[in-house]
Amino acid sequence: MRASPSLVRLLSTETRTKIQNAVKEDPLVVFMKGSPSMPQCGFSRAVLQILQVQGVNPDKVATYNCLEDQELRDGIKEFSDWPTIPQVYINGEFVGGCDIMLNMHQTGELESTLRKAGLLLEPLDADKSSSSN
Repeated sequence: MRASPSLVRLLSTETRTKIQNAVKEDPLVVFMKGSPSMPQCGFSRAVLQILQVQGVNPDKVATYNCLEDQELRDGIKEFSDWPTIPQVYINGEFVGGCDIMLNMHQTGELESTLRKAGLLLEPLDADKSSSSN
């Protein structure tokens, strides 16, 4: 049974390719509303705060402002089959939105996932810093 044409969204090949390349290029990708310096929604801000609290290396995070590109804003929802923004990808895999990230943060699953992906800043070793003094 085919879906009614009115229910089918059409993600252009160009946009699909842009999204696929984006999630493959960087180990952690956040499609959000606004930018890290100026989030335009509370859920996007919350995802960034969760990543910061987890100790994610900011050099390994790429963000895309979906408010600047309507095709991206619509396309990312179809690409992931997830209806809301922000959306987080780790090593090319869709993780979820703000609610999933918050739940994973609270259960400890997010730290484990980020650590396995090599996305966390390593704490300074106290022995090394004291021996150099």
